[in-house]
Amino acid sequence: QVEVMESGGGLAQAGGSLRLSCASTSSSIFQVDVMAWHREAPGKPRELVATVNRGGISRYLDSVKGRFTISADHGKGTAYLQMDNLKPEDTALYYCRADARTSVYALRSYWGQGTQVTVSS
Repeated sequence: QVEVMESGGGLAQAGGSLRLSCASTSSSIFQVDVMAWHREAPGKPRELVATVNRGGISRYLDSVKGRFTISADHGKGTAYLQMDNLKPEDTALYYCRADARTSVYALRSYWGQGTQVTVSS
């Protein structure tokens, strides 16, 4: 099985920065295809914040473009989310997602437990 863990959340003031970390582990990993970050705030739908595939192509939620940067090492199953110029609306529980294969034909998404980011104005 694959386990995913996030860290780095906390409190920040508007305009500040935080860096989230994600690590995925497995005793039988074959390949990690995609690393991604999602967030969920109370009363809001879950959003895909950023994703990066094995080719290094990244995509971002429009509201975070220019402020957030995703990076990943797909061989290690690790990812980071550098968040700059934070805004109160960035407050949410942030989840790491790893799309991984435990065999060549078995692909599924694995999720971390979430790390809280709170931004004050």
